[in-house]
Amino acid sequence: MEKRDVEIVVISDVHLGTYGCHAKELLKYLKSIKPKTLILNGDIIDIWQFSKRYWPETHMKILRKLMKFVVEGVNVYYLTGNHDELLRKFADMNLGSFHLQNKLVLELDGKKAWFFHGDIFDVTMQHSKWLAKLGAVGYDSLILLNSVVNWCLKMFGKEKMSFSKKIKAKFKDAVKFINSFEVTAAELAVVNGYHYVVCGHIHQPEKRAIFTDNGQVLYLNSGDWVENLTALEYNNAEWEIFRYEAKNFVKDEVELGELSDGEDLHGKLDVNVLLQKIKLGIG
Repeated sequence: MEKRDVEIVVISDVHLGTYGCHAKELLKYLKSIKPKTLILNGDIIDIWQFSKRYWPETHMKILRKLMKFVVEGVNVYYLTGNHDELLRKFADMNLGSFHLQNKLVLELDGKKAWFFHGDIFDVTMQHSKWLAKLGAVGYDSLILLNSVVNWCLKMFGKEKMSFSKKIKAKFKDAVKFINSFEVTAAELAVVNGYHYVVCGHIHQPEKRAIFTDNGQVLYLNSGDWVENLTALEYNNAEWEIFRYEAKNFVKDEVELGELSDGEDLHGKLDVNVLLQKIKLGIG
């Protein structure tokens, strides 16, 4: 498969280290693109639920692929989220083309884009973090149960189903929260003079113009790699939502060169080795 050139790619809510993470699919997607800039908009590593008992090789390969982008000179911005909030104490760290930040503003073809995860709008996060963490565990358990049910449905030739989407559809409060989240982000963006506001957090891919009393803004959400398997792509002054479809990724591409698939996985994922690779890329 020939790699696609993409000016900017935004992914969020990967939740590496959890059972619901679709690392295999994400890896195929990352191998299929040549981005100039990659923005990781929060919750890439789920530090809340991290366990040494569950860290598959595919999850490690995602980290290796991200580091490979850095070594190749791709601008990689890691914006912190709530599940990887422990990284916030290291914000504003720059290492070669890798940048760890809490938020990001870029000028794209004369328009300002504001990137941040979005958990600041979550009332549960602000006042009851323990409840949010408990909900995260419950969500991961639901996704695990859902995957078992979908496996059975596939065996019988039935269509897959999403438990969480059905639950969200039945509870008006969930719909209200999503709408409130989007409008709040849009209002703040307009007040601050941004043309685009790009978030993650709510696992709801979206691209829509939102009109406020003070003006309008294009609201974008990259979705997630737990249920929706989506990303945002920016090309030729246009934003599009990418949706992963298995039929387009039948063949698993094997990469060669720096941090290639053929090299020793554990050795290449050693932190010291990775840092050395990045430093060499700086010079």
